[in-house]
Amino acid sequence: MTLSNFKMEHLEIPFKMAFSHASATRIMTDSVLVSVSANGNFGYGESCPRAYVTNETYESALAFFKKYRASLLESVSTLLTLKDWANNNRDDIDLNPAAWCAIELALLDLFSKEQNCSVENLLQLPELAGDFSYTAVLGDSSISSFTKLLRQYHSMGFRDYKLKLSGELEHDKAKCDLVFKTIEKVRVRLDANNLWTKADEVIEYIKALEHKFFAIEEPLTVGDYEGMTQVSNKLGLRIILDESFLRFQQFEIIKETPSNWIVNIRISKMGGLFRSINITEMAKSIGIECILGAQVGETSILTRSAITLANSYRDVIIAQEGGCGTYLLEHDICEPVLMFGKDGLISPNQTHSLLNSGFGLKVNI
Repeated sequence: MTLSNFKMEHLEIPFKMAFSHASATRIMTDSVLVSVSANGNFGYGESCPRAYVTNETYESALAFFKKYRASLLESVSTLLTLKDWANNNRDDIDLNPAAWCAIELALLDLFSKEQNCSVENLLQLPELAGDFSYTAVLGDSSISSFTKLLRQYHSMGFRDYKLKLSGELEHDKAKCDLVFKTIEKVRVRLDANNLWTKADEVIEYIKALEHKFFAIEEPLTVGDYEGMTQVSNKLGLRIILDESFLRFQQFEIIKETPSNWIVNIRISKMGGLFRSINITEMAKSIGIECILGAQVGETSILTRSAITLANSYRDVIIAQEGGCGTYLLEHDICEPVLMFGKDGLISPNQTHSLLNSGFGLKVNI
């Protein structure tokens, strides 16, 4: 098989509303889309390079693609050669995980279509079955906007919530009070996006919110594992590692205290499906649970790739983000558009077409 039409482009789709957190405010997607073809079949992959997550941008992703495009065209034609190429270029992929993610997903989509099978079948994973349950993510916004979005999530039946903190105590407490007052039997986790520099500041702040949360994500400076351990032990909260967990080798830092941690696995951040699978397997083996995260503004391509992981590791993944589709995007480039419905579920009647070859999506570009 000879690859052709191999290209990377910038994907920008306006949002229906701005989405804010402590690290950024976004009004449109900022993603890369990779396409590749062979024998009349096309494969598509997406990723979201973020400077504040993996120190990547669209420009750096494009530079990586241009650097290795000829090598990939020459060396990669099967699943085995794809794995070999990734192993041989591990160090550069470590520095460019989002760039590699889009390339890998496009090739997996193409190889599956060439074999007329699903990506799950290609990777020898279980075929899709059952519901996929999503978290309602509440960004940092005015109380009026926050209340409106909360009511929408409530009307849909969501019980699992992620709340972005602003660092303004009165504002954050008002938001927390609203969530716990509005939703019965709610499960809430917080996302601080590295707001604080001292463990004592986090502990005092979370206590002042006066609610019971099940975890907090990235409360301190990226990589401050000692400080985050203090926060976990003092508050009895597990710490969700996102920016502080980018690659497999970081298990060495956290494996001795698995009860303190949850790993946020975002397919784009981790560098594609293979790396995400390896990390989830390792987490499972040492007793660390995972959250399957998402980047704001993902299209259905990344949502679909995350479903592959969620379907295979239901015993390890305790929450799943994403699935926003055209609730957030002005339009999606895929058919079907993968987005949660009642009770925050993407259900089998929405995913039956995904059992077709590749990721089962028709991409319109």
